[in-house]
Amino acid sequence: MSYEQARRALDAALEKAREIGSPSSVAIVDSGRELIAFARQDEALLASTEISAGKAYTACSMKMATKDIGPLTQPGQPLYGLEHTHQRPLVTFGGGRPLEIGGEIVGAVGVAGGTVDQDDEIAAAAAAVLTQP
Repeated sequence: MSYEQARRALDAALEKAREIGSPSSVAIVDSGRELIAFARQDEALLASTEISAGKAYTACSMKMATKDIGPLTQPGQPLYGLEHTHQRPLVTFGGGRPLEIGGEIVGAVGVAGGTVDQDDEIAAAAAAVLTQP
C-alpha cells in the first residue's frame, strides 16, 4: 500500500468520525504491520492512540475484523488468551479492519475513541474508500 492510498483511507476515516461526532485516533498499517499513517483528532481520548494502533496491528495479523475476533477469544472459545500471545498488543474488540485493494490485504486500519460500534463504522469507511477506483 502506498502512502497516498493510506492517506485516502485515513482521510475517509477522519471524515466519518467528524460526521458521526466521535473524536478518534486512526492508525493505518501496511502489510508488514508497520504504521504508515496516523491522526488523533482534537478531543480524542488519550488512550485511543495506542488502542487504535493495536487494533490495526491485530486486524492485519489475523486478516480479519477485530469485531469478529472478540467472540473467539472468550473463555471456552478456540482463541481464548490470544490477547496475551504477542509482545505488541492484540486488541479483540471492534474498530480494526483489514484494508484490501484488488482482493489482496495490503494493510489494516484501527480506530479508537468512540463506542465499539462507532469505531467499527469509522474503520469500515476507511476500508470502503480503497475498494473504489
